[in-house]
Amino acid sequence: TVGITYRDSGVDVDAGNELVRRIAPIAARTHRPEMLSAVGGFAALTTLPKNYREPVLVTSTDGVGTKLRLAIDHGRHDHIGEDLVAMCVNDVLVVGAEPLLFLDYYATGSLDVEVAAQVVESIARGCEMAGCALAGGETAEMPGFHRDGDFELAGFCVGVVERDRVITGDAIEAGDLLIGLASNGPHANGFSLVRRILAERAMPLSETLLADLLAPTRIYVKPILQLLERARGVVKGMCHITGGGFVDNLPRMFGNHLAAHIDLHAWSRPSVFALLQQAGDVDEMEMLRTFNNGIGFVLCVAEEHGEAVAAALTSAGEQPHVIGRMASLEAPAPAATLVVSAEGGELIRP
Repeated sequence: TVGITYRDSGVDVDAGNELVRRIAPIAARTHRPEMLSAVGGFAALTTLPKNYREPVLVTSTDGVGTKLRLAIDHGRHDHIGEDLVAMCVNDVLVVGAEPLLFLDYYATGSLDVEVAAQVVESIARGCEMAGCALAGGETAEMPGFHRDGDFELAGFCVGVVERDRVITGDAIEAGDLLIGLASNGPHANGFSLVRRILAERAMPLSETLLADLLAPTRIYVKPILQLLERARGVVKGMCHITGGGFVDNLPRMFGNHLAAHIDLHAWSRPSVFALLQQAGDVDEMEMLRTFNNGIGFVLCVAEEHGEAVAAALTSAGEQPHVIGRMASLEAPAPAATLVVSAEGGELIRP
């Protein structure tokens, strides 16, 4: 009798090898001069960029969350890798770091080489947008653990920043301006609520709405690094608006003695947010602590630098908005303002 093989148990080693063969030229597009190894080894080798005097390594890991469910269900795999990269590289960017390396983890029940190759292609595209190398990763075939057709994604980023140029937020003070950069839509956050609204309210999912929901998370790396290089010491703090929206993320940027006053009329929200809010009858505060509402990244600068910073970001192709300013905890806020501190958020309603 012929013994049971690994393929009989649901793991196709040949498919895995074929994927590695397909990935190699894709990863090669993201090569950086510091890289000492190619995809396929047990570990990636790299040196540090030579222009750093006292380099500090910065790390981040994240996933795509339940946005992945929507992408899989509708066969849209062509941008989900950009989401994965963005969620990690934008996080290391917050401290002023340049993304250096990226690795991915792809787990599935039965490996579909075409789908996996599309995902890795989009990961590589995200790495190119961020200027980091796709150094490798792991593809795990797990029959009986994941349903056929499903897969899970996780990403890991290593960045580097000069020690004396780490952005900590310690210099932020009352009166400083908050400059927000436009998002593409929900990015990769709040999709458990999105899917609940779609399901419970029988909300029709048109091609336009699906495209708005699956628009990839914006990668802010190149314009921000360009700004930091040209205007050294000007940016006091930065914040990636991810899960938790303004309420949970902004306080990570400043001290307990301050509050952020966000003018909710300072920018126009993409229509997808109004559509979700109306369909789900979602309270305004719930929107502000769940979604980015059209602002994906925030910088804090002294008022005297606000105009120049906004102009520089506009020249770099961004859509900056002065969305508010820092204040003392005791300072009153006008109507239609979201007040955010370490204690939480308060909406000053009109």
